[in-house]
Amino acid sequence: MIVAERKPIDEIKEMVKSFKRVLNVGCGGCTSICHSGGQKEVDLLNEELNKAFELDHIPLQIDSFTIERQCNADFYLLLDEKMQSYDAVLSMACGAGVQFLSDRIPEKPVFPALNTIFVGVDRDLGWFEENCRSCGECVLGKTGGICPVTRCAKSLFNGPCGGTAHEGKCEVSKDTPCAWYEIHKRLKQQNRLENILLITPAREWRNQTRGTLVQEAYKERYAK
Repeated sequence: MIVAERKPIDEIKEMVKSFKRVLNVGCGGCTSICHSGGQKEVDLLNEELNKAFELDHIPLQIDSFTIERQCNADFYLLLDEKMQSYDAVLSMACGAGVQFLSDRIPEKPVFPALNTIFVGVDRDLGWFEENCRSCGECVLGKTGGICPVTRCAKSLFNGPCGGTAHEGKCEVSKDTPCAWYEIHKRLKQQNRLENILLITPAREWRNQTRGTLVQEAYKERYAK
């Protein structure tokens, strides 16, 4: 699923401060599941914005509405009519949802309340881990279901670099497993080790480590 986190409150305030009536639209899809954009988070943000603008003596009416998915036109029937009575719309969906919503009402500004972080899985309550970078050329069939783009710090397609430690850790961090060590182990387990010799044409990738996100409300739960 797509994982996102809320923008800083000051950034959101700056986006909507020039408008009198704002509708905050939540999404019941991915951002609801990852605890950043469902109805609960919409209500919390609205409460924070109301308090912040009251302290600044700036009048603002901000209402809430959540639909099943902001990236699907089938769920817009009630929202299309409702949005017409507002000066601006705040979206608590991923970047795809924000753009889809903007296309529905091109005459009104639509602002993102979230930053889209990555495509991943939920490891535990409020804890998400990146598993896919949506590269468009999936090689998981050759690599035992382990993504070298996401899980290798250098996004290497054809075997490990020289920085792999003997115990199978990445040179970037002793806590990070080498993706190609894990791929080798997985392919051996499946009796498909010949796949390790398959060559994938070189491509350019950004050097970055695998992403992890623990939402603010759950950080204490997983603190070491």
